[in-house]
Amino acid sequence: MEQGKYSVGLDIGTTKIVAIIGRENEYGKIEVLGTGRSKSLGVHRGVVNNITQTISSIQQAVEQAELNAGLKIGSVVVGIAGQHIRSLQHSDYITRSDAEEVINENDLDKLCNQVYKLVMLPGEEIIHVLPQEYRVDGQSEIKQPIGMYGGRLEANFHVVVGQVSSIKNIGRCIKSAGLDLGNITLEPLASAEAVLSQEEKEAGVALIDIGGGTSDLAIFKDGIIRHTAVIPFGGNVITEDIKEGCSIIEKQAELLKIKFGSAWPGENKDNEIVSIPGLRGREPKEITLKNLSKIIHARVVEIIEQVYVEIKNYGHEEQKRKLIAGIVLTGGGSQLKHLKQLVEYITGMDTRIGYPNEHLAGDSDDEIASPLYATAVGLLMNAVQSDAKNQQQENVGPEPEKVLAGEEAQATGNTVQVKERKTIFDKWSEKLKDFLDNAE
Repeated sequence: MEQGKYSVGLDIGTTKIVAIIGRENEYGKIEVLGTGRSKSLGVHRGVVNNITQTISSIQQAVEQAELNAGLKIGSVVVGIAGQHIRSLQHSDYITRSDAEEVINENDLDKLCNQVYKLVMLPGEEIIHVLPQEYRVDGQSEIKQPIGMYGGRLEANFHVVVGQVSSIKNIGRCIKSAGLDLGNITLEPLASAEAVLSQEEKEAGVALIDIGGGTSDLAIFKDGIIRHTAVIPFGGNVITEDIKEGCSIIEKQAELLKIKFGSAWPGENKDNEIVSIPGLRGREPKEITLKNLSKIIHARVVEIIEQVYVEIKNYGHEEQKRKLIAGIVLTGGGSQLKHLKQLVEYITGMDTRIGYPNEHLAGDSDDEIASPLYATAVGLLMNAVQSDAKNQQQENVGPEPEKVLAGEEAQATGNTVQVKERKTIFDKWSEKLKDFLDNAE
């Protein structure tokens, strides 16, 4: 199979690294050709803290995926998360020199680029600038101002900020593992792409991706992303609590959580007991499932309450901002028994578990359709889209673009709109790739 006919998503998580190779079939669904998974060493709460171990884990996952698919991986789309990600709301405006001309994409770019000049804390950089709604000469709640007349163009923005060093470290790991960095996307956005429907995004929905080291939140309303947050707790803090509370080793704690764990203590009877082999000649340990559930319940409640604080900060309690579609849970942590019921009990919002199977071809492996792989599938979808876009641009060729940008740019706004517009995030990814290339 020739290069370019398939795409690759790489999810660098706290507990696992997943490489997934796929392509779009004739029905517009994602056909998975091969997957690779390795234990993630060197990543803590979504942030790389040991470059050598991370590179080795990436190589293991990539080699396994290549073996499964019988293909060679070149370029990958990678997700970024971690406790260093934060978001803020910002309003900005530009005064246009000629109010008699219609607003075009250059005006929107100018307004977005102005937001990039915001002064951040030392070591931070703006990753995403996401326009919410626009105002033209005081007329508010405009979703798309292109083609309108006006002198003053204003917008509210959702700005996502991250630690420069953490982002560069991920780029460095990719390059050192012998791969090309195709694109970088925010992990909550990738998960949302994989498990949310357009109707849910319109109605208002909160996506909670409970991973190994962090829980990511993305809130959508009217089809636009309104709020993002990364809570620095995930499945590993639950495992840690079981390990401490039951005085057992981490491997046993993880197995206990997966096999017998429940987020609802009332479910288990007092006489339900599980026996764990003792260490090297020691007596086996007996643990009551009720006790296990109490430990899990206490930590899960803490995670959900922190996420719910973020949902309230967005303004969910206002009538206009109500999230009608409720909450969608995904990620490995969402597979915990009775978690859905507990989330509904704490938040009072409708909840469902999000599976990424909607976008996958019918013959895909059942394991891939698990919430565990939601981010990886979302990254693969992102890779397929950006590869298709690049293919289109290559087919158009550079010549027509020159004509459009040069001689016809003076003509009506309609002609200029034929040109493929790069998103702010594409430009940012290019900037980062240039930086990494120069750092060689």
